[in-house]
Amino acid sequence: MRIAGGAETIQEYLDSGLIDEFSITLAPVLFGTGIRLFDRVDPDRLTLEQTRTDASSRVTHLTYTVGKR
Repeated sequence: MRIAGGAETIQEYLDSGLIDEFSITLAPVLFGTGIRLFDRVDPDRLTLEQTRTDASSRVTHLTYTVGKR
């Protein structure tokens, strides 16, 4: 299943324990302020392991698996 959204959406689903793996697409464009993606991840409850990185000159795709402690 794919869930589209930004940092707040990812944080909500991580907090609820409903995500096993997720991907992020990063492009070097600044729009002002933003939300730090991993600020709300509780390291006592969840582990994040970066499992894949695909980079080009314009975009980077990151994939993480989510584990429970």
